[in-house]
Amino acid sequence: MCSGCLETIGRVARPRRTRSRRLAVAVGALAVSLVATLADTRELRICADPNNMPFSNAARQGFENKIAELVARELGATVSYTWWAQRRGFVRNTLKAGLCDLVPGTPANLEMLRTTAPYYRSSYVFVTRKDVPEITSFNDPRLRDLHIGVQLIGDDGANSPPVQALGRRGIVGHLIGFPVYGDYSAPNPPARIIEAVANGDIDMAVVWGPLAGYFASRQKVALRITPVSPRVDGPQLPMIYDISMGVRRGDDTLRSEVNAALTRHRAEIDAILAAYQVPRLDPVGAP
Repeated sequence: MCSGCLETIGRVARPRRTRSRRLAVAVGALAVSLVATLADTRELRICADPNNMPFSNAARQGFENKIAELVARELGATVSYTWWAQRRGFVRNTLKAGLCDLVPGTPANLEMLRTTAPYYRSSYVFVTRKDVPEITSFNDPRLRDLHIGVQLIGDDGANSPPVQALGRRGIVGHLIGFPVYGDYSAPNPPARIIEAVANGDIDMAVVWGPLAGYFASRQKVALRITPVSPRVDGPQLPMIYDISMGVRRGDDTLRSEVNAALTRHRAEIDAILAAYQVPRLDPVGAP
């Protein structure tokens, strides 16, 4: 090949190598920037039940899912979930095992967790059809003649507070138990007790308020929801609970951040709870 041709090729080739080097440097810088950005993306790891509406499900349709998303946005984080049925050992197998960092919907001051300030208060409620007389108290003598649906808690069917209150009064002959968590092969197992009232299979039910409000509003017949009385039955049997979020003991930084987010987004949280028909015993909009 002629020397002139080689010189021409050399002149053309050198700029191309320079552009290639510049392109490689730019791509490398972009990759480093992207990796750094991904590394800086915060993740809020939530422990939740995948089939426990209206609280949570795997499709993220529950009100606790919505509130967790609010908290995550305030923290500049994305939400990820560890799904586990909320039965015996839930906290041990999720939060305490280090698989996740935040448990929504826990009773305030639960000993096994470090809880945030409460973001709502609710109670157990009586659920009846609206075409029958209202029941307002565990002391109502009519309860002795009614078929009453009650919630059984956990794998061993432990007694819920209303079952204990009825038992203290000797009202046990017509109680019909419905597991809180039920058969996970079907969606929304907690709905069965409300459906039984709507269908007339039982005369009334005593149900945790948020669950009752959500499923009662979805029945074809009109149902009545009445907070139970007394609200505290005896010295150590409350029927009302303040609901918080829980973190691991010692995780004070995350607890403080979540508290701040719950306070800042109080109005939005109230709107979410209202949309899901959660019965409230705290003043809506209270700090």
